[in-house]
Amino acid sequence: MDLVELTATGLLLRPWRAEDAPAVLTALCESAVEQWNPQGVRDEAGAREWLRRRADRTAVGQLSLAVTDAAEGTLLGGASLFQIHDGNASIGYWTAAPARGRGVASRAVTALTAWAFTDLELHRIELCHAVANPASCRVAARAGYPDEGTLRESHRYGDGRRYDEHLHARLATDA
Repeated sequence: MDLVELTATGLLLRPWRAEDAPAVLTALCESAVEQWNPQGVRDEAGAREWLRRRADRTAVGQLSLAVTDAAEGTLLGGASLFQIHDGNASIGYWTAAPARGRGVASRAVTALTAWAFTDLELHRIELCHAVANPASCRVAARAGYPDEGTLRESHRYGDGRRYDEHLHARLATDA
């Protein structure tokens, strides 16, 4: 996939860089990220490998971007499209603890969604989150993803338990 950089109010979504490793390690080891978006990163070597996989532009069916402060370049989180196939995809995101409650995730999801509908010509993008994670439900709603239903015990999260998930989705034809 070509090099992608996107902007949203106060944000720059850009490719991951090797120098992101220390900030990635700190963010991914934080308890809320480990619970709802477990990545298995435990040390700087693991963070470098995580970055290598996400920066691989030859990977088919996925795009992962760093979400940074547009002015300072500080890492605020990540946003990804995955399972890109036949006009459909899934979207995921996480925010570093200091960035929470500032609308970072909803702005990043909105920007990545608009780009995906326009540049990738996707038709449908799904967003799933644990029902027990109401902050992600707010992100989905703010980014224009209506709730389509509940998937019972559909995903095992960081604590090893299966959780019900809300399924949200947007269509390219949605307002």
